Amino acid sequence: MISDEMLDAGLGDADDDDFDVAVDTGDAELPDNRYLDRELSWLAFNQRVLELAEDPTVPALERANFLAIFGSNLDEFFMVRVAGLKRRIKTGLAVPTNVGRAAQDVLADISREAHALQLRHAEAWEQLVRPSLAKAGIEVVRWDGLDEDDHARLYDYFQSQVFPVLMPLAVDPAHPFPYISGLSLNLAIRIRNAKTGRQEFARLKVPPMLPRFVEVARDGERVRYITLEDLIANHLSDLFPGMEILDHHAFRLTRNEDMVIEEDETENLIQALEAELMRRRFGPPIRLEITDDMDDLTLDLLVRELDITEQEVYRLPGALDLRGLFDLSRIDRPDLHYPPHVPTTAVAFQPGDNNERPDFFTAIRKGDVLVHHPYESFATSVQAFLEQAARDPHVLAIKQTLYRTSGDSPIVQALIDAAEAGKQVLALVEVKARFDEANNIVWARKLEKAGVHVVYGLVGLKTHCKLALVIREEAGVLRSYSHVGTGNYNPKTSRIYEDFGLFTVDGQVGRDLTRLFNELSGYAIEKKFKRLLVAPLHLRKGLLRLIDRERRHALEGKPSGIRIKVNSMVDEQIIDALYQASRAGVPVQVWVRGICSIRPGVEGLSENITVRSILGRYLEHSRIFAFQNDGEQETYIGSADMMHRNLDRRVEALVRIVAPAQLKELDDLFDLAMSEGTSAWRLGGDGVWTRHSTDAEGKPLVDMQDKTMSIVQRRRRSRAVR
Repeated sequence: MISDEMLDAGLGDADDDDFDVAVDTGDAELPDNRYLDRELSWLAFNQRVLELAEDPTVPALERANFLAIFGSNLDEFFMVRVAGLKRRIKTGLAVPTNVGRAAQDVLADISREAHALQLRHAEAWEQLVRPSLAKAGIEVVRWDGLDEDDHARLYDYFQSQVFPVLMPLAVDPAHPFPYISGLSLNLAIRIRNAKTGRQEFARLKVPPMLPRFVEVARDGERVRYITLEDLIANHLSDLFPGMEILDHHAFRLTRNEDMVIEEDETENLIQALEAELMRRRFGPPIRLEITDDMDDLTLDLLVRELDITEQEVYRLPGALDLRGLFDLSRIDRPDLHYPPHVPTTAVAFQPGDNNERPDFFTAIRKGDVLVHHPYESFATSVQAFLEQAARDPHVLAIKQTLYRTSGDSPIVQALIDAAEAGKQVLALVEVKARFDEANNIVWARKLEKAGVHVVYGLVGLKTHCKLALVIREEAGVLRSYSHVGTGNYNPKTSRIYEDFGLFTVDGQVGRDLTRLFNELSGYAIEKKFKRLLVAPLHLRKGLLRLIDRERRHALEGKPSGIRIKVNSMVDEQIIDALYQASRAGVPVQVWVRGICSIRPGVEGLSENITVRSILGRYLEHSRIFAFQNDGEQETYIGSADMMHRNLDRRVEALVRIVAPAQLKELDDLFDLAMSEGTSAWRLGGDGVWTRHSTDAEGKPLVDMQDKTMSIVQRRRRSRAVR
């Protein structure tokens, strides 16, 4: 199961992993080889994460964190992307990928690249990050390197804290090969019966509820750890008394955790999801990771019993499952972490001169408020806004979408408080949010018990938009206060996910959201909206129209330009429209975190397209779409990436930004990200990403996230001076 750390710290965005298939855009004017393979592009993204772990200028514990993120990302990739490919091949439904290649060939490419990346990942830990941590006083040692006093202390710990929860499982004629759970770390043990001389096999699961790194000794800031599996492996005789331990090796299995829910109008979606969650635990194996010293006898047994192919075996040096480094990365050593960034309160929501509590409704009535997380606090903006709405006697109704929430969500509590105060509350909970299904089911039922009207979206679609609507009575008139965001209503992830959110009292946005919520809780989305672009029916068409307008402006000699910031850029129709705009002379800038299938800088196709990627302490998560429009700039923010599922199979919403100061803020952010003086990865037409982090003299380039934080801090200070 994906852990909280993987969702909260991971750069992979689990909600972005449904399976896309290629579509024929039918544009005969453009060359056939104009797209980059989306699966290999994802692996290239995870390589960029790995490069941060390899970077000696990144603080040591942050490097360990990036190694853990790489591992959790790759797990998710195998459980969903690779699993989806294999499922389609097995069922005979495999279609050519977005570059026209057979799924079997793509699997071979993935295997080759993934093997190389996993070896590089393991070596980065053993040769770079582990020594760097040791130099700073945090050592991960091995049993053989400890003295007798250390052994004695660890033996006491093993006997009291570890031994009681271990469950060795023998494999013999009376005991069939045990079920191996997905992502579990295990020891494969060969033993000999001292009486009969017969060799046996046993499997021992490393308990996931215990600390992965066991403290050996501490002296001030200097501390030594040993891995839990190393500790267990050196006490196997306690588990198998009277038996001779012949050999032991660690292994780890990844299973297919892709979910397929067949929805129909009469089905109880919650019950169907719960049944599918149970089935997912027993998905077929898709990857076997083993230590590089595993003997052939043990490997042959695992391969045979698990029905794994040679291509699916990953032989790695050092420790397996480096997700455990999430634990180490939390060590309280400020000198080994990024310097702290303290989010500010957005200027519009700051306390008054007498430090009185801000009134969000008054502040929003003065003008649209654009908040940039995590530079500006989620807790003192979105969360505080909903909490005020919940207790305000003039608020009559609150409507909100919930895609992902934290386990102790104050957002959910605010909705419960509002319902218990007698307000009308509607929560649209997307229980199909990948790897958060079980968590969302729990919260949905808690909301229902409190009197919240809970709906689960539309049949066949995921509701991915980030919307909140508060209806308030003011002087006998109902007024709508709206929030449209690019990120989830999750206070926990809001501290590390970069996102924008717009607060507005604009009546047109309020009417748009009212209609959209009514359709989400009742019938399919069919209408057009005024200040929103909404998928699945109108978002793609709207963006294609805006892109084509820039193309026509360029041909007419008018000012033109397109700037798009997304997590993923895969949709062929959008890409082809950008190619056509580029060919007409439109400058196109694409800022993408993860997958990108565009080939920039190709003569006759994309000379005017520039692609950048920025990774760092925060996960770049916002989506921005800006069009110069002959000097009348049109800019949107929202929840949609440029992927088939986002445009065709999800409810997504973009809202237009209209305030000149906010348009300038978004433009300035793009200027900074695309500047030659800013550290970033640049994509070439061959699909290779090249990191540019230093100038010609070797001096570090500007860190965009550090720079943005300082800009936001100055904005707050300038208000204080006034």
